[in-house]
Amino acid sequence: MRSSNPVFSRRGFSRDNGYAGFNAQQPQAGGPAVGTNPYATGNPYAEGATNPYATNPYAPQDTLGAPQQARGNVMTIDDVVSRTAMTLGTVVLTAVLAWLLLPVDPANLGKSYGIGIGAGLVALVLSLVQSFKRKPSPALILGYAAFEGVFLGVISAAVSTYIADGVVAQAVLGTMAVFAGVLIAYKMRWIRVTRRFYGFVMAAAIGFVLLMAVNLLFAVFGGGDGLGFRSGGLGILFGVIGIILGACFLALDFKQVEDGITYGAPREESWLAAFGLTMTLVWIYMEFLRLLSILQGDD
Repeated sequence: MRSSNPVFSRRGFSRDNGYAGFNAQQPQAGGPAVGTNPYATGNPYAEGATNPYATNPYAPQDTLGAPQQARGNVMTIDDVVSRTAMTLGTVVLTAVLAWLLLPVDPANLGKSYGIGIGAGLVALVLSLVQSFKRKPSPALILGYAAFEGVFLGVISAAVSTYIADGVVAQAVLGTMAVFAGVLIAYKMRWIRVTRRFYGFVMAAAIGFVLLMAVNLLFAVFGGGDGLGFRSGGLGILFGVIGIILGACFLALDFKQVEDGITYGAPREESWLAAFGLTMTLVWIYMEFLRLLSILQGDD
């Protein structure tokens, strides 16, 4: 399984065929014809792609390179759901604790902000460490989730207190709606994840992140709101773009999970799937929080 999350982009699609690690080879004698999958272009099934988990002794292979029957130490949808529930649950739990235990009243705002920003930086470091590891580490992933939750709890409490009361619940509902909508669209095959789709999303995401980084630098050294990408009409536009990008990454995450199960990925890979889904949902939540804050702040 190759992650579609931006942090795992080095494990993503290769230039020549589908996901990196789905090695393009000529079909074996007596094997299936090329392009047997109706969702072909860029799909790891296409162009005679082989199973990247063929070395997994628990995933017996048929002539298509897919597991004949899931058994033993292979990833299942239940594994992904349970690991994702644990990771997201950790984020939610620590966010609630941070909201309750780190007050954002004027007397404590600076201290709470400092703790929140520090937790966010630790979460970033842990996510980067995990992204460069060959195998998923549950301790790193849950540690990331815990610190990310502290960061989200402080930021959410501050936004709710000083900018727009009730915006946090709206952002949570918006995130859930995007998740459900993309899942339905993916299952109905209204969204087809191809190599071209992946390339477009990654290019758009890199451009988006670079623009936000430049805006942050201008804000830090020039004061105000930098280039204005996070306020007014431009802020609304970039908030919508951020949510759309998050929805696209959800589709890539669902593709990652589907391929991992189909190809008989080791069970431990379900932690990477949970990690990617959690990071994407955090991205969408933060974009909703910013967008709704702008909209309600202008009222």
